[in-house]
Amino acid sequence: MNKTGLGLFLAIFSGVAAANTPLPDVQPYSEGQHVFINIPQQRLFLYTNGELTKAYPVAVGKAATQTNLGRHLIGAKAYNPTWHIPKSIQKELKDGKTTIPPGPSNPLGPVFVRMGDPKLGLGIHGTNAPASVPGVRSHGCVRMKSPDALEFAQAINTGTPVDVIYQMASLNADANNNLWLAAYRDPYRQNNLDTKALETSVKKWAQTHGKTVHTKRLTLVLKNKTGALNCITCGSKNGKVPSSLKSLAWTNGDGELSKSVAPPPKPVPQQDEVLPEGSEIEIDAGTDTLPASERAPQAPQTEQEPTYFNAIPPASDNYQSENNGTSHLF
Repeated sequence: MNKTGLGLFLAIFSGVAAANTPLPDVQPYSEGQHVFINIPQQRLFLYTNGELTKAYPVAVGKAATQTNLGRHLIGAKAYNPTWHIPKSIQKELKDGKTTIPPGPSNPLGPVFVRMGDPKLGLGIHGTNAPASVPGVRSHGCVRMKSPDALEFAQAINTGTPVDVIYQMASLNADANNNLWLAAYRDPYRQNNLDTKALETSVKKWAQTHGKTVHTKRLTLVLKNKTGALNCITCGSKNGKVPSSLKSLAWTNGDGELSKSVAPPPKPVPQQDEVLPEGSEIEIDAGTDTLPASERAPQAPQTEQEPTYFNAIPPASDNYQSENNGTSHLF
């Protein structure tokens, strides 16, 4: 499928892409493509002309090897890359290998997409360990399930802006003006959840739309941080997670829907940069597994807690202690 056909395919299913997925408070460009990666949520969001095209689960950098926050640009793409193993990881693996060719054993999967300055050693790529996605597992790169990585690589344009953000909550509204809230754990210990701004936004929305906020449920969602959506204005009964949600601009407390913004002046048109197939990529990547012992337990529920609708895999399922020394995760 060519890029035009793939773009049409993604556009047709853009409504499905957003279904049941909490949306971050972002302002995508109203023209062209714009990517956001929310670290606590372990999700990548692709917007096209201000509208959400697709949301993907991803694995991001561990606390010791964090994915760089801030603005990056999509760079070169390499299909069926050869992984050139950095010397530091060669010492960890101790198997004498210096490269891994394309194939099922390659930790980069079927494609590598450069993200940001090559000196950062960052990229978005597939994996030979699909069970590790979503998670907080890598040495800084953004890991996708391989079919998702291929779809993303074929859809994204070189030069597209990527904003790596750190939002520990998502506040969304449905078609009936009910509010849905999800909260996430804090893998990089940023401690930046502005509960005052969130509560102000919730209050303003509720007053404007004649809703009553279930304050106990709101408190429990923020406390438990399961990553699951909960309706905080549905009264005593939680409804089914709606198929379509809109993000609230809750981080500034205005209680309005998030809106797209005009893009900056257009740069010189840039063609996709595609490296020769099999090109060597040297980054900190690697194979890993996901034993049950490394999965963080979910917060227990009590009779007083709301029912959690697991619209997405909990954002906390792949956390690992940095000092347990049980495995090498790249």
